[in-house]
Amino acid sequence: MSHMTYPEAIVVGFIQGVTELFPVSSLGHNVLIPALIGGSWAADLSVSKPESPYLAFIVGLHVATAIGIMIYFWRDWVRIIIGFCTSIRDRDIRTADQKLAWMLIVATIPVGLAGLLFEHEFRVVFGKPVRAAIFLVINGLILYAGERFRTRRSKQADAEIERQREEAAQAGTRPRTVAAAAAGAGMAAVGPEAAIPGDTVAGDSVAGTTGLAASQRPPHTPGQRAAHASGQRAIRMGEIEQAVQADERLTQRSYLAAVLIGAAQILALLAGISRDGVTMVAGMFGGLSREDAARFAFLLATPVILAAGVLKVGDLITLGKGIYGPILAGSILSGIGAYISVRFLVRYFRTRTLTPFAIYCVAFGVFAIIYLHH
Repeated sequence: MSHMTYPEAIVVGFIQGVTELFPVSSLGHNVLIPALIGGSWAADLSVSKPESPYLAFIVGLHVATAIGIMIYFWRDWVRIIIGFCTSIRDRDIRTADQKLAWMLIVATIPVGLAGLLFEHEFRVVFGKPVRAAIFLVINGLILYAGERFRTRRSKQADAEIERQREEAAQAGTRPRTVAAAAAGAGMAAVGPEAAIPGDTVAGDSVAGTTGLAASQRPPHTPGQRAAHASGQRAIRMGEIEQAVQADERLTQRSYLAAVLIGAAQILALLAGISRDGVTMVAGMFGGLSREDAARFAFLLATPVILAAGVLKVGDLITLGKGIYGPILAGSILSGIGAYISVRFLVRYFRTRTLTPFAIYCVAFGVFAIIYLHH
């Protein structure tokens, strides 16, 4: 009889959703946390045990995680899917959306083949807690090396993006009202109170930054609420524009570069190695800015995670009997966690580094090794 409690499902589900996008290895955490807690957790949640209901649970988590990521990037995926379809129709690749669609496809092929051929061996042989802890330490060292030995091209790409944003900010340094910002984004102000003195959005709001005066003051009147909503829409429009610009930069790379970056995901079949972490490092070594490397990693993660879940739906049906309730509860939290984490990380990697995650992985991995050998 399959067994899994709701507390186990809720805790592991949320951690899976959050750590899938953070460069700290969700699979490593899925293996280590039950082992560190011990008792029934270690017995119920063993990824390497044959016919384990935990495998069915992880399938549900993967599907939910992919859905959470897709919800955040839905506009981007609409563009990419349309680009793919039009490239098939026209039998030609001309636009950035069309090329990005094919870059994602060819970049997914290496890990897809490796997963189909060796997933079972990787899980059974390397899905042990101590080995996961060792690989988590290795993951931290990879992240640190990615920052410490970044190529000159990658650093120059960061500097170029920053320069372009500064120029855009200087071109509109005069503060604008929220209504004006909304109008500039193609939206009309609502009501005569839409433009409220002092409620300004910085000129660089189109680059994704938030006007402090507008965001810190809670909107009380209907006019203020309308202005606040318009300002948020203007900021979101700026983020969408940034995404389009990032895709144009990504598609300046070759298909071979995309394949090499995507192939790095194979390492993530080892519990403890982060898919997004190694993909980001590979992207930066290939000359991408940190921000663009993160975006490409997040876009690449979606089809891989979703495919891994869909291909194992049979396990969900056969091994999940008796635990469908916990699977559903954990999956919902996993999807929410994935959405929250990608929303945070997209902003984080515009200005910050992988180093804190490297330190965390090494520290947690060393602690787990010592604890499990105690």
